[in-house]
Amino acid sequence: MTASVSAEIPLTAGRQPRHVAIIMDGNNRWAKSHKLSGVAGHKAGVKAVRSVVETCARQGVEVLTLFAFSSENWRRPEDEVSALMRLFLFALEREVKKLHRNNICLRIIGDRSAFSENLQVHMQKAEELTRDNTQMTLVIAANYGGHWDITQASQAVARKVQSGELAPSDITDDLIQQHMSIGDLPMPDLMIRTAGEQRISNFMLWHLAYTELYFSQVYWPDFREAEMEMALKAYAGRKRRFGQTDDQIEQSAATK
Repeated sequence: MTASVSAEIPLTAGRQPRHVAIIMDGNNRWAKSHKLSGVAGHKAGVKAVRSVVETCARQGVEVLTLFAFSSENWRRPEDEVSALMRLFLFALEREVKKLHRNNICLRIIGDRSAFSENLQVHMQKAEELTRDNTQMTLVIAANYGGHWDITQASQAVARKVQSGELAPSDITDDLIQQHMSIGDLPMPDLMIRTAGEQRISNFMLWHLAYTELYFSQVYWPDFREAEMEMALKAYAGRKRRFGQTDDQIEQSAATK
């Protein structure tokens, strides 16, 4: 679904997503439209991150996952990748303190082995600093891919079978889910992608099975509070069936 929703739908607690996941797309195209370098687009994108984090925390979202750097992004021009790594390090040094002051827990998922030792150290320190915060969990997916996540979970389960800790018949959906990067967190209720593209690009493949999808035409640097609230209102107007009929959903709601 593209970004179109009545402003009259209220943001009520019962219709609020617990977990929102976002593919932050359009930094480069935003920069080109403003006759700026691609790096300028990524820097502008940081401001959008701040706005969206603040909006989600204020609206009571429990988990916000942001796709910051995919495993495929290493194919980008070397100077752009280097600039992104510097920006990531800068954000870890500066923005994490703000997250901590606002009681937000930071978690980083993805294969960290490709990052510099210095960056890995800062990732660990940022997570340790905010570990006990309870207002909201902010998950940053960096060098992340849905295929990688499913593979590493499968390998972890396979090792337990090999050691005799598990039998093949013990393997269930729930068991695999427990071994995913954020297996202890609720599944995403709403996935947003900006900049008009309508695909999920190897993002949280396991997790998005029943997630509501929302596609915005707005480039990520311009996706701020108003656009975030529009997406939340669109979600509030959805009817999530999970395989059930409308009658079953209405009957279930009536008994609560």
